[in-house]
Amino acid sequence: MSSSIKNNNITRKRVLVAPLDWGLGHTTRCIPIIQELINQDFTVFIAVEGNSAYLLCKEFPKITIISLTGYKISYSKTKFFFKAGLIGQIPKILKAIKKEHTWLQQIIKEYEIDIVISDNRYGLYNTKVKSIFITHQLAIATGYVFTNWLVKKLNYGLINKFDECWIPDENVPFDFAGKLSHPKELPNIPITYIGILTRFKSSKIEKKIDLLVIISGPEPQRTAMENMMLLQMKKHFFKMVLVRGLPGALNKIINTNKALEIFDHLPAFELSKLIQSSTMVIARSGYSTIMDLIALQQKAILIPTPGQTEQEYLAKYLAAKKYFVAAKQKRFNLTKELKDFESVELKLLPASENKKLKEAIICLK
Repeated sequence: MSSSIKNNNITRKRVLVAPLDWGLGHTTRCIPIIQELINQDFTVFIAVEGNSAYLLCKEFPKITIISLTGYKISYSKTKFFFKAGLIGQIPKILKAIKKEHTWLQQIIKEYEIDIVISDNRYGLYNTKVKSIFITHQLAIATGYVFTNWLVKKLNYGLINKFDECWIPDENVPFDFAGKLSHPKELPNIPITYIGILTRFKSSKIEKKIDLLVIISGPEPQRTAMENMMLLQMKKHFFKMVLVRGLPGALNKIINTNKALEIFDHLPAFELSKLIQSSTMVIARSGYSTIMDLIALQQKAILIPTPGQTEQEYLAKYLAAKKYFVAAKQKRFNLTKELKDFESVELKLLPASENKKLKEAIICLK
């Protein structure tokens, strides 16, 4: 590869980082990767659009953003149709994968890319550059035996087109994603467990907020959780904060509850500080959110997105390990959950100082 830039006799490889447009979790967990690449003197480009582009522009204003169309997955409002709807969109996903694979060929030439790091975007591999796939979900549970087999075959077939697979988790028995990241059978390419990925760093902050609710994930379930929490929070008058997870939001909420403060979105530093200053946190059981909570050693109530088997499994798995409390959105009662939370004795989350990511990126030089 002759596409690197020489600056003061130092060869700087050019890296394209591309997160999947599935909520903002894939985007936020790419932030520590991008930061470490910058720290190690790589030239970084980011391929995103929409809210992800807005967020990453705020975090890295000097980095070149290349517009890349997302998979545009649509989701059902009901749990029953959620799984079937995703399975039914497999042809649409495959078409998007083919399109982004063709797109990458041109981008590699235009921007002289040396390395591609793809967070769950299956089409972003190329034999002319080093291609790395990031996922914590090697095993994908669909809820049906036949489709489990079919999705696994499809998933591994696509992952094996890359040169390496990085998994944001620790090794057993200190893992956080269970069988999702540690299935019995692994892909055929080299696998590296790079530890948990988080943009947050723990510090000692006084608890000033009684309840923090963090909304995240794809629509329409993001709005469903937001509406449910706002309705139930009206009945309480201790100090509360709600973060909507909507960078650049145009639809503002009229808030008449003086005990409640609402933010559309917060930069990483401010959100980290807010989480650590809260006595209790309620959030989705998305893996990126879980990694952030672990890094900050913050106990929380996890509410899986209805029908999203990955989040349902993670909430159940981590509740069984006594790290978090799991609750269902359909029967969620804030008053009851707050009372039950106080009576549950949870384990202290392990402190995490991730050196594995740094080592993995050193190997790219």
